[in-house]
Amino acid sequence: MTDASPRPSEHRPERRIPGRPLSGYTTLRLGGPAAELVETGSSEEAVAALRAAEGPTLVLAGGSNVVIGDAGFDGTVVLLRGGGIARVGDVVRVEAGQEWDAFVAWTVAEGLSGVECLSGIPGSAGATPIQNVGAYGQEVAQTIAAVRVWDRRSDEIRDWSPTECRFAYRHSVFKHDDRYLVLSVDFRLEPSHLSRPIAYAELAKRLGVEVGEAAPPAEVREAVIALRRGKGMVLDAEDHDSWSAGSFFVNPVVGAAVFHELAERAGGEPPHWPAGDGLVKVSAAWLIGAAGFAKGYRSGNAGLSTKHTLALTNRGGATTAELLALADEVADTVEEKFGVRLRPEPVMVL
Repeated sequence: MTDASPRPSEHRPERRIPGRPLSGYTTLRLGGPAAELVETGSSEEAVAALRAAEGPTLVLAGGSNVVIGDAGFDGTVVLLRGGGIARVGDVVRVEAGQEWDAFVAWTVAEGLSGVECLSGIPGSAGATPIQNVGAYGQEVAQTIAAVRVWDRRSDEIRDWSPTECRFAYRHSVFKHDDRYLVLSVDFRLEPSHLSRPIAYAELAKRLGVEVGEAAPPAEVREAVIALRRGKGMVLDAEDHDSWSAGSFFVNPVVGAAVFHELAERAGGEPPHWPAGDGLVKVSAAWLIGAAGFAKGYRSGNAGLSTKHTLALTNRGGATTAELLALADEVADTVEEKFGVRLRPEPVMVL
C-alpha cells in the first residue's frame, strides 16, 4: 500500500563536496572521485538530495558490497547516514542508514532472535534486503516483514511485502535497479532466550551443539564474529584481509546435469547443498581452491585473502582495475577447469 504520511522534506542538504575520492567510503578502499558528494543524515534527506540532483546518481551507505571504478562516478553520490531502531506493533523498524551490526547487537540485547547469525557483517540495514544478505544459515528474507521504499519514477513511498521484494539467493527486485531507494526495513523477530535452530555445521561445531539445535543468541553472536574474524571478514584497518567487499563471488547454483559434469571434471563431488527445484548450490570457495588459487594469491596490489579464497582484497595501493583483472583471472580459470562461471556478488559501478 502507498504510504499516506507527509513527503520527506524538500530542503537541500548543506554538506556538498565536489571531487571527493570514493575510496574513503568503501570497505575495499577503492574508487575514484565523485563529481559531487552529498552527505545526508537521514533517509528523508537522501530523498531530498536525489530529487534535487541533476544527472546520474548513486547512493552509498556502508560501502561494503560495491566496487567503484578508478574513474569514479560522474554524477551525484548521496551518502546515506543516520540510523534509528523502533518497535512498531509486532515488528522492529530499522532505518536504512542504521549500522547493521549495531542493529544485530541491539536485537540480542533485547532478547529477540532471528538475525543473530548475521553478526559482524559490515554495511547498513538498508542494504540487507537489496542483496538478501545471508550468512551461517540465516538470511534476512526469513525475518523481513516489509521494506519501505521510495519509487523515484512515481515519486511514491510504499511498503513492500516480502513477496513483492522477490527475494532469492543473494538477490531481490532491488538489486541492480536504482529505481527504488530503501528507506527502512521491518523485521519480525521472536522474543526468545534461544536462537533460531542452527543450520550451519561449522557454527554448530563452534557452539558445541548439533545442527538443528538452538543456543543463546549472545553465544551465537560471539561465535559468528569469531568465525568471521578468523576469515578476515570483520572490518579492521590494520588487517588487509578485511579490505574487501566480503565474499566476492556467489556460490553457483546449477542443474543436476551441470553438477554431474562438474563432479566428473573434479574427480568427485565438491561441497554442495540442495537449492530447491532440483538445483544444487556449489561452494565457490572450493572451486577457486581446486582451480589452483591458494589463499594469499596475489596479482599486483590485489590478492585473495590469506584467510579465505572467496574474498578479493586490496593489499594496499591497489586499483579497481587490478582487482577486476584478478576477478576475471579467477572466474576464467574456474570456468575453464569446471565449466561453471562464477559471478560477482558486489554491485559494480564502473
